[in-house]
Amino acid sequence: MIELRNINKTFGDRHVVKDVSFKFQEGKTNLIIGESGCGKTTIMKLMVGLHEVDSGDVIFDGANFPKLDRKEKQEIRKKIGMLFQGGALFDSQTLEENVSFPLDMFTELSKAEKQDRVNFCLQRVKLEGKNKLYPAELSGGMKKRAALARAMANNPRYLFCDEPNSGLDPKTSIIIDELISDITQEYNITTIVITHDMNSVIEIGQNIMFVHKGENWWTGDKTEILGTKNKELFDFVFASEFMKSFFKKD
Repeated sequence: MIELRNINKTFGDRHVVKDVSFKFQEGKTNLIIGESGCGKTTIMKLMVGLHEVDSGDVIFDGANFPKLDRKEKQEIRKKIGMLFQGGALFDSQTLEENVSFPLDMFTELSKAEKQDRVNFCLQRVKLEGKNKLYPAELSGGMKKRAALARAMANNPRYLFCDEPNSGLDPKTSIIIDELISDITQEYNITTIVITHDMNSVIEIGQNIMFVHKGENWWTGDKTEILGTKNKELFDFVFASEFMKSFFKKD
């Protein structure tokens, strides 16, 4: 489990993250949603140490990440898998080499053990036999699946996914959502997904934080969100007048 306790972050005179607290549950898909510029990506960067918190705590299974020394932080980072918005595959490397990258960086596995793990991860995301392909030879959905294989290569305890469905068609987005959800439950991972895709929210939103102007404005799950009486959340979920006409508040 990961817990945020009253975290704050400012950039100059902009208070971007305002006293945010939230518990990300183990074995569930935890979603951070909100409009562009609301602070959700900054929250993720604070969690993984790409930004330093101004105040507050980021707790990884009892360890307060901002208070750890460099070596202790590195040990936690070894347990983190990252699925970046654009996939961030290395263009000059094959899929096999891309997926092996975290194993090369963080483990002392033998070459044969690494190969077995790479093959398993590619098979798990339905890319078996594609080891020698390069990213340029893949469709958008295949690139995201390859990036997910790399994110899970080192058996992460925590999985961060930044807009995993960005640029994908609805059918492919559902495939990615299902993979993330299945992997989360199979391996009991604490998964954090940043998204503004409402299909993802409805499909896999087991534990949701809605961020509005840098604050934790609402928390709940996918069964509660459609019936929300929270005005800002309602306006975000049902952004078009067409959608609002089907789900009018009392």
